[in-house]
Amino acid sequence: MRDGETMTGHIALVTGASRGLGHALSRVLGARGWHVVAVARTEGGLTELDDAIRAAGGPPATLAPLDVADVEAMRHLCRHVFERWGRLDLWAHCAVHAPPMAPAGHIDPRDWERALAVNARAPGLMIPLVEPLLRAAPAGQALFFDDLRAGQKFFGAYGATKAAQIALARSWAAETVRIGPRVTVLSPAPMATALRARFFPGEAREGLATAADEAARLLGEAGLAPLAGPGGLG
Repeated sequence: MRDGETMTGHIALVTGASRGLGHALSRVLGARGWHVVAVARTEGGLTELDDAIRAAGGPPATLAPLDVADVEAMRHLCRHVFERWGRLDLWAHCAVHAPPMAPAGHIDPRDWERALAVNARAPGLMIPLVEPLLRAAPAGQALFFDDLRAGQKFFGAYGATKAAQIALARSWAAETVRIGPRVTVLSPAPMATALRARFFPGEAREGLATAADEAARLLGEAGLAPLAGPGGLG
């Protein structure tokens, strides 16, 4: 783990920060002065993220090249966050595993297990670790990102495990309305990301939203505006 500078401002944990929406969210937050604790398995993507945040005038990020499915690694990370900052102001959960599209009768057992581990089991194990950190902040909030592909043909492994994650997040949101933290499920527009390209190869990308624009829009929808303008990604 590579720490950024000590911060007294807002602290955001972004899981799945090396690419796509997680990368864009981290850049928007970092450019606005948030200290980003960026988690992903791809160390190169995290380094590029840190470079982009610094280039936008933001503080160095804390880079954690970890697998969200490794509960011991996540427990160590959350302990580190507590010992250093004592809280989290935001958790944006973008980590996802996209197994190959396949009919339900032909799903590879290894793809199924990995989809379960990342998309369903990992957030279930992380919520008890992150919740106390969010409650320690004045207005801690968790963000999850819905995907409506559950039940569509060939999306069985991805759709089922992603739907399980969102069902868990909605339950957590209902349970914490009065006591916090605030839990918000957001619906991104179709974006020109590597994940979508894997699902829809050859699709024309001109009509798709950019991850940068969606990041700014979704953070505003979650009540974290203003996040666009000078220093942002818009």
